[in-house]
Amino acid sequence: MKKGFIGVLLLVVLTMAAPCAGKNDAGRQENAITRETIKIAYLPITHSLPIFAEAELQKDNPAINIELIKYGSWPELMDALNTGRIDGAIALIQLAMKAKEQGIDLKAVALGHTDGNVIIVNNNINRTADLKGKAFAIPHRQSSHHILLRQMLDNAGMVEQDLNIVELPPPEMPSALANGSISGYCVAEPFGARAVALGTGKVLYYSEELWDHSLCCSLVLNNSFIKNKSAAAQELVSRYGEAGKYISGNRDEEERIAAEYLGVDKKVLDLSLQWISYSNLEITAETYSSLTDKVKRYGLSQNPPTYENFVNPALLDK
Repeated sequence: MKKGFIGVLLLVVLTMAAPCAGKNDAGRQENAITRETIKIAYLPITHSLPIFAEAELQKDNPAINIELIKYGSWPELMDALNTGRIDGAIALIQLAMKAKEQGIDLKAVALGHTDGNVIIVNNNINRTADLKGKAFAIPHRQSSHHILLRQMLDNAGMVEQDLNIVELPPPEMPSALANGSISGYCVAEPFGARAVALGTGKVLYYSEELWDHSLCCSLVLNNSFIKNKSAAAQELVSRYGEAGKYISGNRDEEERIAAEYLGVDKKVLDLSLQWISYSNLEITAETYSSLTDKVKRYGLSQNPPTYENFVNPALLDK
């Protein structure tokens, strides 16, 4: 009789507990659903460092999960961005502007970096005129690197036709310089620093000497993502700005994160990080106006998108 009573009591307790367990499971499922996964594409360059840092710093953020997707070239990355397979990317701002001009609904929300581009030449080149008739590499015609090259030529009274301008994947440029197939190049870091560290090249100009406050890579989001997931977009971009300030004030962490994602020699990395800044990633109307003037002047675009139509600075926590 006693055993029977205990059995019945146990059954009642289990029956009452079951709904509570179900509610707890449901709560856990609800929490899992509300954590938004955001797919962000990148190339392994120092210009992508703030998004690497944000992904590291926000691993336990209950609101967002940043899924970083690595690409090997700008055309591949832009195809994924333009077709909506990803939510955003660290991209050349000129490529994103061209996509916007062609009807892709993109928004540039922050810079990837400031400064950090260099004109690299072989050790026999001492001035711009020495490049006449020689091959010079850029990663893409729609790039700040192309603009910096054109600005350098303008300053020297030269034109694009004075050089043989070729497009090369960034990782191939240092070796192409070393074997003599090109005499100079301009590209995202750390590939400029690599030639200097190896002794096969030198810096002819830093970007700020040719174009002050130049715009290069930026954090670009699909506008559909901003509209449909506004809270996640706000969280992503606010934390992104914070990540830029964090690595700017923590050199050891900056180097650790860069080494983890880029896998480059410490000497190369140290040199590269001396040239670049992440402390202020705002895209201002003034700097964007300078960019649009240059893309028109150098034939990258005749009808670039306006600041109001393309840039969304409101999401960035300044």
